[in-house]
Amino acid sequence: MDVQTAIRTKRMVRAFASRPLEPEVLERILDAGRHAPSSKNKQRWDFVVVDDRELLGRLAGVGPFAGHVAGAAVAVALVTPDPHGGDAPLSLLWDLGLAAENMMLAAWELGVGSCPATVYDHDLARELLGYPDDRWCGWILSFGYPADPDDLTRPPRQGGRKALEEIVHRGGW
Repeated sequence: MDVQTAIRTKRMVRAFASRPLEPEVLERILDAGRHAPSSKNKQRWDFVVVDDRELLGRLAGVGPFAGHVAGAAVAVALVTPDPHGGDAPLSLLWDLGLAAENMMLAAWELGVGSCPATVYDHDLARELLGYPDDRWCGWILSFGYPADPDDLTRPPRQGGRKALEEIVHRGGW
């Protein structure tokens, strides 16, 4: 699959088949995140991989829209230095978004669906994942083969994207 096709066809998948991800598939997804660009090549991220069914179920409690994590084959928690710290650069969250999108596009190419979940309960996330006090987790990505294989080929909804002319301002606003 070429990049443009992956970008145009990728959908958020929130319902997953019970089939586990093959180790080589998971490695390719994680490696795509590792290869994301980052400000000054600092790579200020760690990926906590969870495939334990019980832990996935408990991780679904980190936010009101994280229920899909419970049914995922794998969840990847995106952990960074705390961006709320006084010396945290603004680029930190940009870098994390690049790593997340790399992983999600790589997954899509491999026939694996994904969806991000925002962490609202940071204490619970820290308790479940055990990352150090100077770290922060704002998002968890769920990955798995779609419960409905048609999700991989379903066309986008009509009107789902604004027209380019509505959002592009050339030479200024």
